[in-house]
Amino acid sequence: MTETDVCVIGAGPAGALVADQLIEAGYEVTVLEAGPRFEERDHERMERSIRPAHADPEVWEMGGPRDAFSASGPDFYPLNVARVKGVGGSTNHWQGMVYRLHEADFAGENNAPAWPLEYTDLQPYYRRAEAVFGVAGAADNPFAPPRESPHPLPAFPPSYSDSLFAEACKQVGVATHSAPNARNSEPYDDRSACVGYGTCKPVCPSGAKYSADHTVRQAEAKGLTVHTEAPVQRLETDANGGRVARAVYAHEGEERTLTADRFVLAAGGVETPRLLLLSTDDSHPDGLANSSGLVGRYFHEHLFAGMGGTLGEPTRQNHIGFITTESHQFYDDPGVGTDAIPSRNGEFAPFKLEFLNYAGPSPVEMAMTGDAWGDDLLRQLQDAYGSHVAMGGLVGQPPLARNRISLDESRTDDHGNPVPDIIWEIDERTKRTLARANEVQRAVLEAMGVDIEWTVGPDNTGPAYHHMGTTRVSRDPAAGVVRPDCRTHDVENLWIASSSVFPNGGALNPTLTIGALALLCAESVAGSL
Repeated sequence: MTETDVCVIGAGPAGALVADQLIEAGYEVTVLEAGPRFEERDHERMERSIRPAHADPEVWEMGGPRDAFSASGPDFYPLNVARVKGVGGSTNHWQGMVYRLHEADFAGENNAPAWPLEYTDLQPYYRRAEAVFGVAGAADNPFAPPRESPHPLPAFPPSYSDSLFAEACKQVGVATHSAPNARNSEPYDDRSACVGYGTCKPVCPSGAKYSADHTVRQAEAKGLTVHTEAPVQRLETDANGGRVARAVYAHEGEERTLTADRFVLAAGGVETPRLLLLSTDDSHPDGLANSSGLVGRYFHEHLFAGMGGTLGEPTRQNHIGFITTESHQFYDDPGVGTDAIPSRNGEFAPFKLEFLNYAGPSPVEMAMTGDAWGDDLLRQLQDAYGSHVAMGGLVGQPPLARNRISLDESRTDDHGNPVPDIIWEIDERTKRTLARANEVQRAVLEAMGVDIEWTVGPDNTGPAYHHMGTTRVSRDPAAGVVRPDCRTHDVENLWIASSSVFPNGGALNPTLTIGALALLCAESVAGSL
């Protein structure tokens, strides 16, 4: 007799959706979450988040032995900038941008390999995930895959600087469209509409931006059990090695166990492969669910391309803390040209363009961190604020086997386990695509008359902190870790719900696809009980 029907490991968006669906279906579910539970409306955390001296890892209590890691690859990977351990996971500080992957992504035409699923297979789950997140959007993107219904909420209107970009984009032949956001444009699901704090990425004090802790609270009201600060140390199998018997976790200075009929691993693209590699026994000497040898392999990211400067007129930056307009014109055909932008031959990865609403210094940030007061402060603000403008963009990195998550046996965490080692390198195809994105950005900004002051491209890019590919989905057990229904090939009662199952992540923010896969995963688990 087990202690619970389903044990879910991780309370981020994937774990939250899986747990909520299974509780709704009448099953007993227990979540083990490595981090704490954060206060729902934490204005003090918001204040700390906008002080430059307080980087995200400190705001969200990341760092120290619990979160130790190595990054021994050719390119350093700053892992703890990217993640939050706690109820809600990284949705505690995400941007809230949500997209469906393109049909060409599923077909492997933008980055190989193809998914063992087609867009139409995930389409109903995308719709359901949009309803959970409360996505505000419009059907004005001519490059997006087909929709079966409108978004749950109306799109946010273009910002003032979007209107400046739109005129320049028209001059150079670049199409623009709204950006869907997991952020309430009107009250929805017991959450308020956006009230314009402008601190959107680090923290949303109003609750308008979706965070998975909202779904966890809803599931707890239906009977979900959540154990926080309970990091799982390993999974142990039965005598035959074919099923997980128990999760071994640490809590209040003790090692404890939880038995379950089914297990769902939803700990993100780094901790998920790490836990599998830590779970060794006679039946699984190379780690659990790793007969293919691919656990941890094919780690890939989205890379940032950006450019900005100042304009000789007001741009009203930082009035809005999130993106309201993008262009996906070059996503499926990165080398395509326009009358003003030359076409380019060669192999490129997909990329999208973003028109940023938060370029240049924030007046609030300047006031909180500076030494000036009164009229002196006012003059500083007037001199520094109001004319900045910038573009961003994401480039999809091709999955490569040499980029991987492994264990660093020379370093241990606070429980004596080897820490994850991120072995990562930015490849030449990605660098070419970053340069191509910069070329398009420059054409737009020059058409606006911007004095370009900075560029982020192939020589100084950084990750978007989207951890993908480390337990990839496949039909062939030799080619991946999980089946198309997210159940592992090797272990009959273990599923993985995470961006770690992406065989390729395109160049679009991954959380909506994570949510869609989590709903598919929950359906598969329920069908096995």
